[in-house]
Amino acid sequence: MELEHEVHLQAHNAFGIVAKAHRLVRLRAASDVQAMMASPAFAATWPNLPTFILGGGANIVLTGDVKPLVLKVEIMSRRLVGETAKHWIVEAGAGENWHSFVGWTLAQGWPGLENLALIPGTVGASPVQNIGAYGVELQDRFESLDAVDLHTGHSFTLNAAQCAFGYRDSVFKHPPSATGSEGSGPGMGLAGRALITHVRFALPKAWKPVLGYADIEKKRLEAASAVLEPLQIYEWVCAIRSAKLPDPKVLGNAGSFFKNPSVNAVQCADIIAREPRLVHYPMLDGSIKLAAGWLIDACGWKGKSIGNAGVYEKQALVLVNRGGNSNPVTGGEVMTLAKAIQTSVYERFGILLEPEPVVV
Repeated sequence: MELEHEVHLQAHNAFGIVAKAHRLVRLRAASDVQAMMASPAFAATWPNLPTFILGGGANIVLTGDVKPLVLKVEIMSRRLVGETAKHWIVEAGAGENWHSFVGWTLAQGWPGLENLALIPGTVGASPVQNIGAYGVELQDRFESLDAVDLHTGHSFTLNAAQCAFGYRDSVFKHPPSATGSEGSGPGMGLAGRALITHVRFALPKAWKPVLGYADIEKKRLEAASAVLEPLQIYEWVCAIRSAKLPDPKVLGNAGSFFKNPSVNAVQCADIIAREPRLVHYPMLDGSIKLAAGWLIDACGWKGKSIGNAGVYEKQALVLVNRGGNSNPVTGGEVMTLAKAIQTSVYERFGILLEPEPVVV
């Protein structure tokens, strides 16, 4: 455990926004959390001390210096922890880079995460957001996770049902309920209360490729191969994402900035009557998911900028830092652009886009 003061965060957020953490603690083991809570520097104030958990910084917008204590999660580990008749159970530390972990599982002969390749961020952030891409969501491969209660210091384990996964959603994105107590464990809603330390995945031994998305189908037809392998899907996904999405190390961004909205069949038909080219996907529950990128592009935002915040030329769903490291975008510019886009889409389609990143 290390306590640092006035730490520059430009290198620790994918937008490359200039900001500082007044106090930051690096956590490299689950035991570091308990040690921190018991240390003289924090023991007296810990119960009322605001905290902010920082992983890879891939899904945040910093609008100023961070006043809460920043808990920088750097817990590293990768291992096979068990097997069942149908699955390999693989565990990773919360500080592991997500994409590197996906590549490692494939190298070990444990497929199942290939559709989620090249998603930025850390393993610990993956269940918070219930990350997903090309027909696979984290919940489809999730087994359980370990976390520490930041109120009590107690460790606990959650299964998939307890994580309450939804579309880009989980129990970690909602505030604690009033019913949670020290005696009964954490209540539903764990935002700001739970720090994830390890995540376990159930990877299928009877692997089947997840296809169906147009970009992947195009790659499959081009390959004209009767037999598909996990590594092939992984390489296709990497190529597709690289062609559409900028590398945050080159052009600062937080990936997809808005969630794809869902509507019912009547709402979708009403929009299609006015916009026949609407990109939409029927879901198993009867709802219809709309492509947020298409909605934004239809409103003319692709390539446009407000200050140093811009909409990526190749994918309207991505907001980027046009100022680079020398004159970087501010969090205020990013949110001004985001709100302008929301207004345009709502005025034209009656749809209010919901941002994915956490605004700090």
